[in-house]
Amino acid sequence: MKAAVIGLGVEGKKAVNSLLKHGWEVYATDLNINVDLEGLNVPRLSMNMLDSEQTVSIVGENITLDLGFTNPYAIEQCDAIAISPSMYGGAFAEKLLQDGHLLSDVLDKHKDIFTIGITGTNGKTTTVHMIKTILEDAGKRVLVGGNGGGGFSGYYDLILEANEGEYDILLVEVCDMTLDFCRYCFDFDMIGLTNIGNDHMDVHKTIANYKNSLVRFFDDKLIFTAFNQDFNSDFKESASKCIPYFEYQDELQLFGKFNLLNAGLATAIARELKVPKDVIRSSLAQFKAVEGRLDVYKINDALVYVGKTDNSDALASILSEKDFYAIFIGTPRHNEDHRLDILDVAVKYNPEVIVLFPGLDDTLDIAIYRLNSLGYMGNIITVNSLDQIIELVAEYSHEDAILIGGNGQDTIIEIQERIKLISEKLSD
Repeated sequence: MKAAVIGLGVEGKKAVNSLLKHGWEVYATDLNINVDLEGLNVPRLSMNMLDSEQTVSIVGENITLDLGFTNPYAIEQCDAIAISPSMYGGAFAEKLLQDGHLLSDVLDKHKDIFTIGITGTNGKTTTVHMIKTILEDAGKRVLVGGNGGGGFSGYYDLILEANEGEYDILLVEVCDMTLDFCRYCFDFDMIGLTNIGNDHMDVHKTIANYKNSLVRFFDDKLIFTAFNQDFNSDFKESASKCIPYFEYQDELQLFGKFNLLNAGLATAIARELKVPKDVIRSSLAQFKAVEGRLDVYKINDALVYVGKTDNSDALASILSEKDFYAIFIGTPRHNEDHRLDILDVAVKYNPEVIVLFPGLDDTLDIAIYRLNSLGYMGNIITVNSLDQIIELVAEYSHEDAILIGGNGQDTIIEIQERIKLISEKLSD
């Protein structure tokens, strides 16, 4: 079998890797010759510069990559096509849908599996793993995946895995920027909404646009929304049924009211699936923080909170519950100015120190300018390495609390692993 992958963003690269893993031959293309190929598992490549660095062909075992151009003939020879979710709704995607060439149409076994979608701005990954834990403890065979940006292997990987295995439930993390794409690719039986927050406004432009995308996504579906969620009346009108959920009331090891709501959503879905209450309570009582998500470690006198908080609402939800002496913030990409508003939130809570480190990109200068323009009067420190971060954590470890968050999931996971190791050694 041969597949074409159109667009080599996060989902495109994950689609290439997954198709190769599942034994497919792959033709991949991106019109941007400077696309970042990091993360592609394509060994033994040879490169052919076709036109003075304006186009490039890269050939490897079972894969051909064309950068700067697309070969229509190569696409025509493919059995299925995987497009970037951002292309959904365009003329090219519409033609593929009419011809039935999209991978989710060629392989459609996943549409016969009971499917739960979890979407929202913050808390998706934690909620998905909570539900997975509960359902597996209840004896269900659960396939989990989805949103590549959330740490999973992408939507296409989920489709490929579902085609080969036997599962009772498909559990999909749905990024808020891919709602229309996912509604087409998956047949959702239930959808849970964690929250609506201020992120990806470069795509949505306004909260009202985001809400309208959710209304389309919820059309004629059984949905779960927080009891106090904005726009609940719009969602109820769109959905076939809307079930409210509340903060979880039993034992939970995670910090924050936002995690009580995540657990409340997981509980509401599990109850609708007739999972016994004692299984739900036992599963959530033992549930640990997901890698890269907020967890707490003891170092000397300080509690060190570490986890990805890459938008203003995520950061505000933590700072509203705890005072921090120092806040370490990973910076966003150069083209993500909208995510700099996490600095506005940090300044509002006025820590003694704000430490900036490269999260997704080295945009330290831009972040310093933002802090100065906000009139922040505390101490601003910039660091460029993990060792420097650890040195500062040690220096502040006799204060009450430290927060390390912001952008850069991989970077924050690396920090989290080191902090956890230090904490465990100190507790021995």
